Amino acid sequence: QGSNPWKVIDDLRNQLKLNAAAVQIPIGLESEHEGIVDILEQKAIRFKGDRGEVLEEVMEIPDELKELVEEKREELISRLADVDDDIAELFLMEEEPTVQDLKDAIRRQTLTCSFVPVFMGSAFKNKGVQPLLDGVLDYLPEPHEKANFALDRSKGEQEVQVTASSDDPLLALAFKLEETPFGQLTYMRIYQGMLKKGNHITNVNDGKKIKLARIVRMHSDDMEEITEAGAGEVVAMFGIDCKSMDTFSDGDMNFAMSSMFVPEPVMSLAVKPANTKMQNNFSKAITKFTKEDPTLRVKVDSETKETVLSGMGELHLEVYIERMKREYEVECVTGQPKVNYKETINTKQPFDWLHKKQTGGSGQYAKVMGFIEPLSEAERLELGKSNEFDNRCTGTNIPPEYYTSCEKGMNDAMVEGSLVGSEVEGVRVVLQDGASHAVDSSDMAFRICMANAIRDTMKSANPSILEPVMAVEVEIPTDFQGSVVAGLNRRMGMIQSSDMNDDGSGLKILAEVPLANMFGYSTELRSMTQGKGEFSMEYLKHSPVMRDTQEELMKRYKEEMEAKAA
Repeated sequence: QGSNPWKVIDDLRNQLKLNAAAVQIPIGLESEHEGIVDILEQKAIRFKGDRGEVLEEVMEIPDELKELVEEKREELISRLADVDDDIAELFLMEEEPTVQDLKDAIRRQTLTCSFVPVFMGSAFKNKGVQPLLDGVLDYLPEPHEKANFALDRSKGEQEVQVTASSDDPLLALAFKLEETPFGQLTYMRIYQGMLKKGNHITNVNDGKKIKLARIVRMHSDDMEEITEAGAGEVVAMFGIDCKSMDTFSDGDMNFAMSSMFVPEPVMSLAVKPANTKMQNNFSKAITKFTKEDPTLRVKVDSETKETVLSGMGELHLEVYIERMKREYEVECVTGQPKVNYKETINTKQPFDWLHKKQTGGSGQYAKVMGFIEPLSEAERLELGKSNEFDNRCTGTNIPPEYYTSCEKGMNDAMVEGSLVGSEVEGVRVVLQDGASHAVDSSDMAFRICMANAIRDTMKSANPSILEPVMAVEVEIPTDFQGSVVAGLNRRMGMIQSSDMNDDGSGLKILAEVPLANMFGYSTELRSMTQGKGEFSMEYLKHSPVMRDTQEELMKRYKEEMEAKAA
């Protein structure tokens, strides 16, 4: 009900600032919709049959639409003349462009994103699908017309333009995974090179080689067996064990079509099936979702034995809970969302730790000396990791074979901090000296010694808790600016910018808000803006929490530990 294509086109222009114009006019609206008039070709097309599969083309335009067709054709030419020099020249000379002139201009400006042709149709009974697919062929870019870039991992993910040539080495991206009765179906887009049945391809992410046993071209639910596919094609394959967004090549190229960088999850949620009979489907769903989405993590809590889902926010996890219910018929029981805090230190502190344990037979003996100090954000970016082990030992007081054990001990200590049991980051551990015993020293002894030394020293290095801060983008009508900004301030948000659109009707607010304060914001924003506001957020950084918040978190953690011990 209420179909109005001209209002939609106005919204495209006003709200999205797109240079849009109709290339078709509908014959009838809603239940009376029976076809379209092609403005360029000046002909009517009616869709017959149960699924709109029979096209009836008539060169005669219905009388009641002739005036509207002429008006929209002039509007189309005017909009094109604003961005295309050839059409502008004809427009100024008051010459009528040919059908081919218009098609060429629409294609040129669509490729440069300067013009948006709008097609008409109805999903019900598939009306308008065939002309839309013709429009895809006429106006959208061929593979070689759009610049695509691979990332050279051997040079720090430096961008390299792909050639889109079938004669060059293979580069293909697995962009979608689908579970079928015959196993995992992997959809792959070929950016350059050829896929041939029987050939071997290599997964760039893990180095595994795979033989191509079967390649199919998909036509909706139908599969067409093919023996090869070239650059620009989208095909599907069985028997490929991979994750979504994995890159494949046929040689030694260390190029990837998607970045290796996967942000750390910022929120966790304990989840379990409501009924034990659903456990099998629950496991299948978890396996599929983690393959599809590298930002979704799953672990089993070693103490509570609960399955914990971790992701990029409240909505991210809610979507997967809903998908389990819809796709796998698994009703889930969820716990309270938990923000993933981290811990760090703020001062340099020396350590001198002796680990000595004597039992029957060989005992354990290790001594380590050195200091810990904070790592700056710039140093972490340069290192490419959150903590650093720096070995400055001279001589053989600690035998060289135990250096790696000391580093493993450092990593053990970083898993759980002393304040709230969160992961520790931003620490440099410098090992300067130590001692060993000819009989009692071992890898395990030095690993335990180092871990205990760092855990104990961090307590006196002015430790603090870091919380995830999100970059929040809110779009609202200008009328609600005051209440929305006040709402963000209540949530301890820092407003970064506030930009009004050209006509002053809408406002975009950029803010940095702690994730712990963003729970329930979608409901609050809807109620404050009468359902007209929307927001998105993504992880930005971890920042120190306020002192009172830190004390509250430590108190809560202590109570949880005491409850578990009881």
